[in-house]
Amino acid sequence: MPVRQSLESAQKLGLDLVLVAEKATPPVVKIVDYGKHKYEQSKLKKDKKPKAQDVKGVKLSPNIGEHDLQVIVKKTRSFLGDGDKVRAVCRFRQRELQHPEVGKRKILALVEAVADIGKPDKEPLLNGREMVVVINPVSTGKNKDVKAENPQDGSKEV
Repeated sequence: MPVRQSLESAQKLGLDLVLVAEKATPPVVKIVDYGKHKYEQSKLKKDKKPKAQDVKGVKLSPNIGEHDLQVIVKKTRSFLGDGDKVRAVCRFRQRELQHPEVGKRKILALVEAVADIGKPDKEPLLNGREMVVVINPVSTGKNKDVKAENPQDGSKEV
């Protein structure tokens, strides 16, 4: 259809003539509402952006109980399963600072429990009164199939 004729039909409908594929022979145009077309294009651009990886945090102490540590392991596995990084912080109080190896053992136990789906950037570092380690998910993207395992009986949580 000639350009003049398509312009006239667009004006009759109260819409705009939008060039869709400039490099095609002949060029492809659409009769649409330009504002709506622009909005849809911006929505498509937003949807194509990859999700930024979040850093989730878990806190523990050097004298944390075994069950409480398992709860933190479960939460960490959930975060790693969603594709997020996990920042594990072991906070020391006054006299606990004299034995940082106790806190390091707890953090390493956490890292070891999630070793199949996450690995640490580096060794836990003591920074002031906190010992910190960042655990990255092993695979990129979301692992929705990974569920928290119960270490006592080996069953998976549903």
